[in-house]
Amino acid sequence: MSDAQLALALALTIRHDGHGGIADGLADPEGLTRWVREQSAALTAAGVPAAGFTADAAALTAVRELRQAVRALFARAVRPQEPSPADARRLLPLPEALARLDAAAARVPVTPRFTWPADGDPVVRHTAAAPAPPADLLVSALARAAMAFLASPGRAKLRACHAPRCVLYFLKEHPRQEWCKPSCGNRARVARHHERHRS
Repeated sequence: MSDAQLALALALTIRHDGHGGIADGLADPEGLTRWVREQSAALTAAGVPAAGFTADAAALTAVRELRQAVRALFARAVRPQEPSPADARRLLPLPEALARLDAAAARVPVTPRFTWPADGDPVVRHTAAAPAPPADLLVSALARAAMAFLASPGRAKLRACHAPRCVLYFLKEHPRQEWCKPSCGNRARVARHHERHRS
């Protein structure tokens, strides 16, 4: 999983609940524990011991605060397009979002480690410079993934889905893609059809 996919996975823990509202996949420590275990492969590669991770209230608060900063920066990245409707009225100011991202990344100082297996390509991995609590490793790794994605050329593919009731961000994979998934495209077309016939 790339930095973009990990940062996007964090942002997508806020989604439409299917009933006109917003569901939060990180509503409680159990939700965070479940999400970390679902992202186990990517987080383990980033130095987070995800398999045995159990969230507490402090870890949940730290990840939710980071997610709020990431979504605010995603909203900036999609400009001049509108941000996700879930973020439009509650975006963090840019300086605060940047400060949160920097503080989260700095929770665990890292050092690069270069390896080059005999039968593979060279790899640079960032590892904790000193032992750190799992929650700090998690928050720091997520912040670094978001930084790497937002500073990369891949950021230009980021879009907010504007289908009715959708609150997701997605990476635009082809020139005609307008929505995060086909079902959102269908909802948007149906809504436009009803709007034309109403007027």
